Amino acid sequence: MTHNEVMQRLTEVFRDVFDDESINIYDTTTANDIEDWDSIEHINLIEAVEKEFNMQFQMREVSSMKNVGEMADIVASRAQEKKKKRGFFR
Repeated sequence: MTHNEVMQRLTEVFRDVFDDESINIYDTTTANDIEDWDSIEHINLIEAVEKEFNMQFQMREVSSMKNVGEMADIVASRAQEKKKKRGFFR
């Protein structure tokens, strides 16, 4: 899964979590850029992303993310890891 594919899916997750179809996210998007992105919504967002991509973030990953681009990089990296593991066990 490419970074752009992840960003497309993340956009839908963000729109769903924040209930706002006009949201557009970019690599540089942070909580300061989305009005309703507070600590509670951050938890909801992380949970929704984990569900969408069938993965779990590690606590250190969540606490170190500075923007949406870093989130997308982690998701894309995990997808690559899963793909490699599936190929290995075939």
